[in-house]
Amino acid sequence: MITNRINARLSESLALFVEKMVGKDGLFETPSEYIRDLIRRDMERQENRADHDFVLAGYKDFAADRMFGSTGNFQKDMKILTRKEVAQWQ
Repeated sequence: MITNRINARLSESLALFVEKMVGKDGLFETPSEYIRDLIRRDMERQENRADHDFVLAGYKDFAADRMFGSTGNFQKDMKILTRKEVAQWQ
């Protein structure tokens, strides 16, 4: 596994906050553990946002009557979809 070191300067208020989050009374044992957790949660949030955007696009297609019943065959469905897009869903 490749690891990289990141050094960051923190303002006093941010540094104090990190100190509260780390150690005996904090939720994390080390600042590195805290930063890794923040990055993982941000990655998850972005992935969830992408899923949300796909669902929203589907609802918009449904509202605009851009839908058709599946034939159960992916290749046939993609041909139908291509024809409908070329014809601008008319």
